[in-house]
Amino acid sequence: MTRFKKVFWIGGGLAVLGALAAYAVINELKTSRWQSALWRDFAKGAGYTVEAGASDAVRFPQTGPYDERMGYHDLPGFIQRLQPEGYVITRQARMSPRLIELQEHGLFIPYREKNQAGLTVRDCRNTALLHTRVPSRAYERFEEVPPLLVSALLFVEDRHLLDAEPAQRNPAIDPERFAKAAAEQALRVLSPSRSATGGSTLATQIEKYRHSPHGRTVSVREKLRQMASASVRAYQDGEDTLARRRQIVVDYLDTVPLAARPGMGEVHGLGDGLWTWYGRDFSEVNRLLVDNAEGAAPTPEALQRQAEAFKQALSLMIAQRRPSQHLLGDGTGLSRLTDSYLRLMAEAGLISPVLRDAALAVPLHLRPPLPAMPRPDFVQRKAATALRTHISTLLNVPRAYDLERLDMEAETSLDSQAQALAARVLTSLQAPAAAKSAGLYGHHLLDPGADPAPLIYSFTLFERGAQANLLRVQADNIDQPFDVNQGARLDLGSTAKLRTLVSYLELVAELHGRWGELSPAQLSALKTSPRDPLGAWARQYLQRTKDRRLTPMLEAAMERKYSANPGEAFFTGGGLHQFENFERSRNNEFMTVREGFKHSINLVFIRLMRDLVRHRMFGGASDAESMLQDPADPRRRELLARFADREGSAFLIRFYRKYQRLPAADAEALLLRGLKPSAPRLASALFTIEPDASDARLDELLTQRLGRSAPSPRALRALRTTYSGLSLADRGYVARVHPLELWLVGHLRQHPGATLTDVLNASAGERQEVYAWLFKTRHKSAQDKRLRELVELDAFAEIHRSWQRVGYPFESLTPSYASAIGASGDRPAALAELMGIIANNGERRPTQRVGALHFARETPYETRLEQRNASVEQVLPAEVAATVRRALFAVVQDGTARRLKGSLVDANGRIIEIGGKTGTGDHRYGHNGRSGRTGAERKISRSATFVFMIGDRYFGTIMAYVGEPYAARYRFTSALPTQLLKSLGPQLLPVLERSGCGGD
Repeated sequence: MTRFKKVFWIGGGLAVLGALAAYAVINELKTSRWQSALWRDFAKGAGYTVEAGASDAVRFPQTGPYDERMGYHDLPGFIQRLQPEGYVITRQARMSPRLIELQEHGLFIPYREKNQAGLTVRDCRNTALLHTRVPSRAYERFEEVPPLLVSALLFVEDRHLLDAEPAQRNPAIDPERFAKAAAEQALRVLSPSRSATGGSTLATQIEKYRHSPHGRTVSVREKLRQMASASVRAYQDGEDTLARRRQIVVDYLDTVPLAARPGMGEVHGLGDGLWTWYGRDFSEVNRLLVDNAEGAAPTPEALQRQAEAFKQALSLMIAQRRPSQHLLGDGTGLSRLTDSYLRLMAEAGLISPVLRDAALAVPLHLRPPLPAMPRPDFVQRKAATALRTHISTLLNVPRAYDLERLDMEAETSLDSQAQALAARVLTSLQAPAAAKSAGLYGHHLLDPGADPAPLIYSFTLFERGAQANLLRVQADNIDQPFDVNQGARLDLGSTAKLRTLVSYLELVAELHGRWGELSPAQLSALKTSPRDPLGAWARQYLQRTKDRRLTPMLEAAMERKYSANPGEAFFTGGGLHQFENFERSRNNEFMTVREGFKHSINLVFIRLMRDLVRHRMFGGASDAESMLQDPADPRRRELLARFADREGSAFLIRFYRKYQRLPAADAEALLLRGLKPSAPRLASALFTIEPDASDARLDELLTQRLGRSAPSPRALRALRTTYSGLSLADRGYVARVHPLELWLVGHLRQHPGATLTDVLNASAGERQEVYAWLFKTRHKSAQDKRLRELVELDAFAEIHRSWQRVGYPFESLTPSYASAIGASGDRPAALAELMGIIANNGERRPTQRVGALHFARETPYETRLEQRNASVEQVLPAEVAATVRRALFAVVQDGTARRLKGSLVDANGRIIEIGGKTGTGDHRYGHNGRSGRTGAERKISRSATFVFMIGDRYFGTIMAYVGEPYAARYRFTSALPTQLLKSLGPQLLPVLERSGCGGD
């Protein structure tokens, strides 16, 4: 065969092969037959199931705006945070091996993604308390989209997406656009400055803005990833993709990113876009765009409205390419582009010339003023808001904006029916008629004619569950986000007697545990301090009793007697104080702890607190008595050093506030202004403030302050020699200024930017030096006074720890006997926690607000967690809790809450026993009690509280509160919340007892 023939046949063969290949490519582009089979087989078996228990076959997305906003990306972190709170995974998705393989190959996981999602909070009856959806406005089905919008979208973005043939069309690839984009990208390699269009279809755009990092295509590899992921998703349900392609239109219109606007946040989807950028109602726009669809000529007014709606919608489809530039700019470029597309669509026959001309005449007005959002009803939403805050804390998602965009359902213990009833009743009490109907006017209640409107009422109710306390109601009538149950430190008066009683009985149980097994002889040999009456009583009781069980000893402790006489002055909290009883008729009585608690007698509990403090000071492991008696005891020096540090720090804090913002010269002038001038005083002050001051500087100061200079240089040297060498304490004594004030002014002169922490750190030695006189044994009486203060502080710190153990919410306790009657403040929520411990036989059970969290329902990431492993802690002996319960029930039987006796009955007509503790707080300024007033009295607030338990099932708190400037007008006591519970309880109980929301 000649060379020519060989070339001919080879060339001919290649031409035939090329023709066949070209035919195959063209045929594939027309039919998508091969790729439909390829992607169908590739996606085969890619699915998931949801089963009980934790899954080892789930993979969470690594990045992508959609996955981050929905919370899918952060789900592993959420699970990790929830597990220490007692939550366990009860159901979770199991991805098929094929689905995991696709994810491991770098594809986005194919499943039917949600266009709308958000936070849903449900109550114990599965009623939605809070339901957010992002975006707020969306199409559910393709048939809901006006055909005019579909045509516009396809013309702008993907013209062949809904072509009927081929039925197997791959929506991820538009051959024409892809070929053009590939060619332009190739030319860009040769000419980097050359622009290139993108080849994205709607399907790949959705993959990009949902799942690519930051919603962008940063490389060719990322583009191929988008196309492959979109292809797998397209053929997941079979080769015919028409239904999937229609869904792509809906998905895109519902979720396309359209920038963000202050006050609204990120905008997703055409519906929210129309509302945000044009102030248009989505339903109205849809109605306008389907009107006259059959071809009937619209009226001029209807045409104008339709043209405006269409142009606004079209502009948003165009704006998505550069949303921030177009929507946050002046709109000129967007308007020009929109007009251009209107003309092109008319030329293509997609819209009529009439609609085109009407739309061209309409100006685009972006960013209208945001419509006024309706003010939320904080009273009705109070519990939902509190629950949302709790969920936010659980997940460490601090912004409500982010929390409400998570694809999550929360199942809570709240009873929305009871909550609504309580909120409605509390709100109604601001009207005199409703307050009168509830019986809130009368003796110790509201005075006749008093305005009930300024009063704040708060009500919290828990139900005992098997493993947790279930929050059922959390309501108040404050039309603000503030939650009075948990958000403030309030003077709740005699409710503190409940804490004091618990501490007292705890101490008795502690003594029983220490001495209960000792023989009478061993008890007689015990050494107790004469200043510890509780220790002495416990020893005597155990010596005499035949029944050594704890319960009888606790009952005996309740029968110990104290005087109610207010005539005694008490040295506590660093000063001398007198106290008075609310019921003065009982001033001369000598009564038991039980009676004092039942009738809320202040002086009984002041004296009881004194005994508690004295036991912590002089009884038990403390040996303060011997330390105070022995001047050589080494502990004295240690405590005195502590006192010097503490009191010196207190003075320095005060002085720092005085001088912190002053320049050095002004600070020195302020100090000297308060000094009665003399040469020794001025010299002592100067050499403390300016240790290196010259004789000339001293002479200048003397001339300035005394009006004359020193008599001679020798006199100046004598002043320097005498006063510069004195100790800091002596210089302060000579100058008649606190030595630490002198030191501080000098220190700030040398370190002008010093913070308070710097000052305290730098002054440790000076604080000890200033109190050096106190360490000398000849000052024993002065030492003893200060040592007693410190030992008392330590005793109160120990009592504070016992209060904290049962839920006291604050980091400090006022070191005064007055803490027994409310001086240290409290919170209703914390009192409810204490009542829960008492109701649960001394166990602290977790408070269950959110029983389950269900993430990503109907997705491959679905995870349900339930609170099951919450820890239960025994914080009080069961015998102590039982003794306190009996005392609480006695308060209602014939004590300060007796108006509640018999007020609640069950469905069978049986009386439900109620127990509780009342408290009235009267917060005043400038009032020292019965000993007199230091100035004009100012009434800051008045509160009345009842912390209660109802039978063996419910417990909680109810409170009335009024602040300035109204507080001075009211004289109500704890009778007010008690009466309110009497009115509210019979209404509330039937609602609580309805089926569907019982305790676990």
